[in-house]
Amino acid sequence: MSNVTVIGTQWGDEGKGKIVDWLASRADIVVRFQGGHNAGHTLVVGDQVYKLSLLPSGLVRGKTGVIGNGVVVDPEALLTEIDRVTAQGLTVTPETLWIAENAPLILPIHAATDRAREAARGERKIGTTGRGIGPAYEDKVARRAIRLCDLAEPETLDWKLDELLLHHNTLLAGLGADTFTKQALLDHLNRLAPRVLPFACSVWERLDEARRAGRRILFEGAQAVMLDVDHGTYPFVTSSNTIAAVAASGSGVGPSSIGFVLGIAKAYATRVGEGPFPSELHDETGRTLGQRGHEFGTVTGRPRRCGWFDAMLARRAVKVGGVNGIALTKLDVLDGLDEVKICTSYTLDGKSITSFPASPAAQARVKPVYETMPGWSETTQGARSWADLPAQAIKYVRRIEELIEAPVTLLSTSPERDDTILMRDPFED
Repeated sequence: MSNVTVIGTQWGDEGKGKIVDWLASRADIVVRFQGGHNAGHTLVVGDQVYKLSLLPSGLVRGKTGVIGNGVVVDPEALLTEIDRVTAQGLTVTPETLWIAENAPLILPIHAATDRAREAARGERKIGTTGRGIGPAYEDKVARRAIRLCDLAEPETLDWKLDELLLHHNTLLAGLGADTFTKQALLDHLNRLAPRVLPFACSVWERLDEARRAGRRILFEGAQAVMLDVDHGTYPFVTSSNTIAAVAASGSGVGPSSIGFVLGIAKAYATRVGEGPFPSELHDETGRTLGQRGHEFGTVTGRPRRCGWFDAMLARRAVKVGGVNGIALTKLDVLDGLDEVKICTSYTLDGKSITSFPASPAAQARVKPVYETMPGWSETTQGARSWADLPAQAIKYVRRIEELIEAPVTLLSTSPERDDTILMRDPFED
């Protein structure tokens, strides 16, 4: 019996929420291991729609949720989210939600720095959410982060805030933005500490106990491989590593514990924000995909850029992400198209290239090479077995498998949880 790690293989927004929710019903513990509240999952359970940013999706299924040390936590955003889902009928207590005591915190000063720097970039902006995720990760690496455990130690908090303010206020002043006072940040943290500290614990120890007891653990990634700070379309990436290997370091378990790696991919491609997108469509087909797929960012609300499936980038994500199988989502959005296309290779300055370049300047000049396949007029929406799928839709899925060199082990045909075709059970590997 295996644990399972779920990661995105494109630019995020691949429909991880539904897949994680489907898998969480069979897990005991669900762990978030990186990212912050710039990630978003939308879960549809009956007549309830849950929009989660920090909380692990398993809480919706009554499972134990874990926020690992690799996550940067905005305590105010967390408590707001807890209050919202509690009003929807969920129970969130220190027994059902564990937060790593060594998780770094996002403070209002981080969001201010994030927004001020993005504004200063002008036309070269990255497209951040402005929520302070990047600056919080920078503080972690620079060893000046305020961590959850610090809220219980007033003396520690006092001198650490001095160091934090020295850095950020210097930046904010240089950018012409308002600076912060120590008392304002102290008041902010002291107001939140009594509510958030009860969730703090040694997550690594509890996960080790769970693993030894044979409990099923589902590790839930945020964003996706092409937004990974090392392997994505840098600098238009997130501020953390998003590949499956980080499930171990971001939650405090050994690498052998991450189990089966399930990569999530849409049957087409989308991206929110700035950065290269070789297969992006600026025509009526692109607009059709956006309308049918309801393509708006869960967190940002921004419309997503839409395009054809990019097998080159998906294959790269499979390799660097350690993906064992693919969950292909939103196949039904392609229903009724006369033809469908897959990006199978690239050219750069008129010459064929075998992989996506690392240089941002070169990335911007990459052109896609497409393979065109017949579409299908029959509907795939709601299909729950291969027998329910049109022949051309099956050929499309099989061609994707060949190009990305990974099997499609799960197929989603609508936002509904049960509209899923399972070919291989990740938990049984």
